[in-house]
Amino acid sequence: MLPTIEWRDDTVVMIDQRKLPLEEIYVVCRTHEEVAAAIETMVIRGAPAIGLAAAYGIALGFLAVSSAAGADDAFRAICERLRRTRPTARNLFWAIEHMQAKYASLRGQSLADVKRALIAEAKAMDAEDVSINERLGRNGAELVKDGDVILTHCNAGGLATAGYGTAVGVIRAAFEQGKRIRVFVDETRPFLQGARLTAYELEQLGIPYHVITDNMAGWMMRGGDVNLVVVGADRIARNGDTANKIGTYSVAVLAKENGVPFYVAAPMSTFDLSLATGDEIPIEERPAAEVKEIHGRLTTPPGARVRNPAFDVTPARYITAIITENSVFHPPYGYWK
Repeated sequence: MLPTIEWRDDTVVMIDQRKLPLEEIYVVCRTHEEVAAAIETMVIRGAPAIGLAAAYGIALGFLAVSSAAGADDAFRAICERLRRTRPTARNLFWAIEHMQAKYASLRGQSLADVKRALIAEAKAMDAEDVSINERLGRNGAELVKDGDVILTHCNAGGLATAGYGTAVGVIRAAFEQGKRIRVFVDETRPFLQGARLTAYELEQLGIPYHVITDNMAGWMMRGGDVNLVVVGADRIARNGDTANKIGTYSVAVLAKENGVPFYVAAPMSTFDLSLATGDEIPIEERPAAEVKEIHGRLTTPPGARVRNPAFDVTPARYITAIITENSVFHPPYGYWK
């Protein structure tokens, strides 16, 4: 699989996910501002991957600091810029807080040593993310039976993480265990992360799949063609309410109506225990052009008014279990260890 993001010769290099699956183009970021812009414009997306981009962006931005006298102010400004990129994914803020704690622990060291340590910390977070996803995948694979058909929404694979994936990690782990599975991939309008990215990843992995439009999911469940649903998450509140790509809530309601288990797969860094319920999760509103255009071609009247919330919140009552690297949590939610 293609690397989602990596540190290379004092730059941050990431696959441009807007171009997949038709083109494999890499974006080279030489400043933290370029990393921030890449997050905002969805060159890189997926909650864990956004967090890693922020960690690398902090390390990259601090490389440009030339004086120890202004280092603290510069570090705070870099973190604040990256914090403003996208509001919903908890992993972004978790990664920034992690790097802030690392920076605080380095007080008194030389500027050169701090720079090296921040780079090393971001790389360690990258490697740890892969390990976390592999453990999460194995935990989730225990819920998948031989012969199951799995429906997933959006992209929660290697491209949304440092590698392996969360929801796709569960699918991947089950497949690697020799289970004969098939996957329905919701296209995930308006950005088509399912049709473009999840299908691309499953193709690379050799996992059988069909792409379906978002409005086909309920009919597939009604016909008994789906055994379980597995999705990722961008933020999970203390009570188990979960924010994920827009359309996830609809899939969860359809799954409940049709007696299909609905699983959320996410690392512990996605939990935001400061929020009591999903009502407190900030929901990002994306540009209208993402709805009005496909690959730059207008598909609506030019003057059409648009709403484009990028995420929705699935209430905990619709979630059968939440799969993490530590455990599979079942209702009642609220006790996270």
